[in-house]
Amino acid sequence: MERSFIAIKPDGVQRGLVAEIIGRFEKKGFTLVGLKMMMVSRELAEQHYDVHREKPFFNGLVEFIISSPVIAMVWEGEGVVASARKIIGATNPLNSEPGTIRGDYGISIGRNLIHGSDAIETAQREISLWFKEEELATWEPSLTKWIVE
Repeated sequence: MERSFIAIKPDGVQRGLVAEIIGRFEKKGFTLVGLKMMMVSRELAEQHYDVHREKPFFNGLVEFIISSPVIAMVWEGEGVVASARKIIGATNPLNSEPGTIRGDYGISIGRNLIHGSDAIETAQREISLWFKEEELATWEPSLTKWIVE
């Protein structure tokens, strides 16, 4: 079963949108297999955003993600990576469709509420950065048979 890493960023936590955001993934039918609230270390932030290291906004990304608690999650389900990206919306909230998390709650690209893995390979890398294997639960909700053929 496919897994994706999703993080509610400091602005989503500070704005009290945690339950709303988690609810969107639950209502879609995905299974939450990892969840923790944490302060992100500078080291983890730099590893997570390493792909952007040479870009001018890298330091701003790091400073923001370490500024306040985040909710780190692993969601599981068929097509969860691509589907989560649709639920989240475009990186710039001004370009996000209504009905997406960023389209409904975001205003600026620097405060776009949530991170979601952009590919299966990225998800695997991010999950291993943020979670130890023993922090992830393997389980199947009783509703799965009503969601997936």
